[in-house]
Amino acid sequence: MKRSTVTLPNYMIGADVFEKAGAVLKKYGDSAVIVGGKKAMAAAADELTAALKKDGVEITGQVWFGGDSTYENVDMMAKTTAVANADMILAVGGGKCCDAAKVLAEKLGKPLFTFPTISSNCAPCTALAIMYHADGSFKNNFYCAHPPLFVFINDRVIAEAPIEYLQAGIGDALSKEPEVTLALRHVELDQNLLVGRSLCAACTEPLLQFGAEALASCREKRTSEALQEVVLDIVISTGLVSNMTVCPEFYYNTNIAHCFYYGATIFPAAHKYLHGFLVAYGVLVLLDYDGQTELRDRVMNFYRKIGLPSTLAEVGLTPDDLPALVEKATKVPGWHVDGYDLNADRFRQAVLNVDSLGRRAA
Repeated sequence: MKRSTVTLPNYMIGADVFEKAGAVLKKYGDSAVIVGGKKAMAAAADELTAALKKDGVEITGQVWFGGDSTYENVDMMAKTTAVANADMILAVGGGKCCDAAKVLAEKLGKPLFTFPTISSNCAPCTALAIMYHADGSFKNNFYCAHPPLFVFINDRVIAEAPIEYLQAGIGDALSKEPEVTLALRHVELDQNLLVGRSLCAACTEPLLQFGAEALASCREKRTSEALQEVVLDIVISTGLVSNMTVCPEFYYNTNIAHCFYYGATIFPAAHKYLHGFLVAYGVLVLLDYDGQTELRDRVMNFYRKIGLPSTLAEVGLTPDDLPALVEKATKVPGWHVDGYDLNADRFRQAVLNVDSLGRRAA
């Protein structure tokens, strides 16, 4: 076995999860600190605090996570009285908040629960934290001993969030099946990896089927069955795949699509775009590189309908940026696929091919 111990998070979804959370949290302590983004805490922290108070869970404070998942921000949070006095850590916000909170919880040995207020990636569900330098460029992966204990998904709060977060979540989640199936194509599969690869089948089609309808309900600030299906796909389905396919011993979770993203992080212009928008373009690059042209064209047409990028200009880049982007992309986790040729020149050409196709379709 490549890995003999696997831990997976529990989760629930619904407009009433704040009211239900206290019964779960009481098993782990009597006090908790809310760690979050400023907008996220404004949207949900007071409501969550009031709901938990009814079940006897005291909130020691609301701590801003610093705006990015950096080790400096983790250290900043660890020094606060609210964190020190709390039995538990509650991450209220998006992916970078959850990742910073994972490292904080690991450092302090405190149980972690996530309350995503947006649906932009699977970070609330995974044991992996993506850490950055202070300038916003990728630094490294941090591997937690286990994922958050429970994910509480309030789809009413998510429906009221800006629509670009859901768009980004769709773009990020669409990378899961092509990246993981490519990573495992030439790997001898044990139970962990076989389950992870099998779960990939739950990731792509629901997004293509329900994505447009989910975005429509988000525009109207209302939840719907389509929105729940898409949110569960983004946060849970892809997160479960990640938990089965990545750990300190092996890394089969990401490759070409995320390598494009990591390469783009060195350009300040790209920082205007959410993670999932950059990954979305990377998905098209992967499909082009791997010769999956039919799926590439289907996904690109889907992007045109829902507002995801299919040209470099739509993510703040130009062909002149590619030498530096490719240099960074080939030096990050993921630039290796067992038994598969990853070539920098072919990668660069795939980026250009997608840009050309996207401009022609615009």
